[in-house]
Formats: sequence, structure tokens, C-alpha cells
Amino acid sequence: MRRSTVFACILVLFSCKETEKKTEMSLEEKAKTIHEKVLTIDTHNDINVANFTAEKNYTQRLETQINLPKMDEGGLDVTWLIVYTGQDSLTTAGYAKAEENAMAKFDAIHRLCDEIAPDTIELALTSDDVRRIHASGKKIAMIGVENAYPMGEDLDNFEKYHALGARYISLSHNGHSQFCDSNTGENDSIWLHNGLSDLGKEAVKEMNRLGIMIDVSHPSKESMKQMIALSKAPIIASHSSARALCDHSRNLDDEQLKLMKANGGVVQTVAFSSYLNTSKHENRAAYMKEVYKKVADSLGVNWYERSQFSTLSDDEKSAFMENYPKVMKIAKELTSSKKEAPPAVNVSDFVDHIDYMVDLIGIDHVGISSDFDGGGGIEGWSDASETFNVTLELVKRGYTEAEIEKLWGGNLLRVLDEVQAIAKEMQQS
Repeated sequence: MRRSTVFACILVLFSCKETEKKTEMSLEEKAKTIHEKVLTIDTHNDINVANFTAEKNYTQRLETQINLPKMDEGGLDVTWLIVYTGQDSLTTAGYAKAEENAMAKFDAIHRLCDEIAPDTIELALTSDDVRRIHASGKKIAMIGVENAYPMGEDLDNFEKYHALGARYISLSHNGHSQFCDSNTGENDSIWLHNGLSDLGKEAVKEMNRLGIMIDVSHPSKESMKQMIALSKAPIIASHSSARALCDHSRNLDDEQLKLMKANGGVVQTVAFSSYLNTSKHENRAAYMKEVYKKVADSLGVNWYERSQFSTLSDDEKSAFMENYPKVMKIAKELTSSKKEAPPAVNVSDFVDHIDYMVDLIGIDHVGISSDFDGGGGIEGWSDASETFNVTLELVKRGYTEAEIEKLWGGNLLRVLDEVQAIAKEMQQS
């Protein structure tokens, strides 16, 4: 009798385990079906022009977090490639040097789409382009400009950048630009314009007229509030998360999030470790600091802290960006088996921010971005090949296919459509 009772208990336990396993499998199958059906858009991927040559480019499975083979593996359809320029002095010489950098990045993106891999990836300028190219089976590139600093003080440059394919622009980066204050002013409470400069106010109007989405991920809170007050069109935060969950100046607080909803815009949640979970990030970063240094030393390359980056020469920056993915990959492999390593910020932490913002401002105003090759990447979504894991986590949390479609790009394309429709009205009148 006793033996049969024990046997029955074992059967029940085994049955429960099997049911749990089948539930997990069914969730994964459901997620795969959804992931294959929805259009997946990542709104922020940095580039290095050295990876856009005939010999070395995105048709190859490079160490970069974003490239065509990894997009294929992860089921990522659209990559916004970024024309990024760091902040320098507000002088004619500074602007000229920055413009050279910006033009080189525009050229690199066009070279990829027009010469290197025209049968594999195509540049999109509208949501109709996105859907047409997707239907053809090709990957899609779009262009965002991170920092309007290279434009100098000539507003005609907005039209020039638009003609080159730019469909969103941020008026500043890490440092106050000629257009507006940056979030970095929170560090010392020193502000240059107390929001937008007069030139910045005109830039907002010009972006509205041209049909360029205004990106508020790097500008200060006051700059962002003034942009919303001036803009006739919805705006975006191309790569920011919720400040209530992670108190970083790059994230948006509840007031800003509610302003984004009222404006009709969208916040593209970013998979950037230090913008998602402060304590986990700091514990992991402290541990990994020595690992990165040891790996770099073993490879015979220089390694720098993020805080040092602005002090580096162009050659040092280029060498660092070249070596960065190699060092990161080796360091990740070394620590994967070490039990003492603090846990890394992961996809669950990322989706916590999506949950929070969806609860606060609604499913229509939240999206997804990675900041790959610009410091982004978390455990579970460390490069484009792991993109499916985000959809899987969303399915596990109960998001429907229609909701996931909005998060993965539907909301962003809706804003682009509205921005371009308003521009058409302005041009006609």
C-alpha cells in the first residue's frame, strides 16, 4: 500500500513536470510564430565606417553586434543605422571636422545598400518603403542622426541630411550643442540655453516641415519639454528607458513619459545595461572591469573606461571600437562558467521597463531599441542573433501578437507616418 502511494506520488510529480515542460514548449512555439509574422525594428545601431568596405562589411558575420548574418539568425528585419558624432567645441572648425565624420557615415550606409549588398538590404525612407522591402525578402536600413552638432549653424543642413536619408535627428548628445542643452547638464547643473537655443527652436520647425522625427533621448528634460511645446508633430525617444525603474538622466521620468503620450509619440525602450538596473549593472561592471582589462592585455590592445572616451584621439577611438566586440565576446565566454560572477542585466530587466511604460502610458507609445555597437546589449539580447529572446519574454508575460507587433515597430512607423503627413500639409500651405 505504501509502495503504491509513493509510486502514485512519483507519477503525479512526473506528470506535473511534463505539463510544465509542454507549457514552456508551447510558449516558445507561440513566440516563434509571432516573431516570424511581425515586423521587427531596432531603432538604434551605431556603426564604424571601417566595417563598410569591399573587404570587410556587414554581409560577413563580423564581431559587431549588428550585421546581416546576425539579423538573419535573430529574425531582425529593420536596423536604424546611426550617423553619430561626439560633441566638440561650438566653433566653425569644430563643426567642419564633425561634418566630415557625419558625411563618412552617410556614405558608408549608402555604400552598404547601393554597392556592397543591394540584393540583401535596402534603404527605406517611409513606412511604405519598409513594408515593400520586407515583402521582397530583403533586410531594411533606415538612418538616424545622433547629434545635430555637425550641421553647424546652417539650418539648410537639415534639408541636406533629409535628402541623404535621415528620418530622425537628435539636437544634442553628451554635451550642450548649439541647438539645445544635453541631459549631461544634470552632472554639474550648468546649462547653456536653459532648454532650446533660438537656433534650436528654428530647427524644431524645420524638422516638422521636412518630415524628420525629433529624437529626445539625449537632450535635457527642459529641452524635451520645449520641443514638445513647439512641435506640431509627434516626437520619439529613440533609445531611452523608464527613470522610475533606473534613475539615470538618459531615461525619461513619469512626467516626460506622460508628455510623450499626450504628444502621440513613442519611447523606444533601450537594452543598455546601466539604463535598466543600477545595482545589477554596477555590481557586474565592477567585476567585469578587471576581466576586460585582462582580456585586452592578453590581446595586446588598449582598453578604456567609457568616461575616458571623450579624451581619446580619433585613432584611439577607432582602434577601441575595432577591438571592443572582440574583448567583450572573450570576456563573456570567460565569465559564463564562473559562479562568483554577479548576475548581468538581462532581457527580463529590459521587459520590466516595457511593462512599466505600457502600464503608465499605454501600448501605443512604447517600442524597442538595442543601442548595439554603441554600448548596448544585455544578457539574452547581446547581439542581433538573439533578437527572438525579446519576443519570447513578451509572450511569457502575456503580450498578444497585436501588442507585440506595436512594440516591435508598429508604433514607430505610425509616428513616422504622422510626422511625414504633417510635413506634407506644411509644405502645401
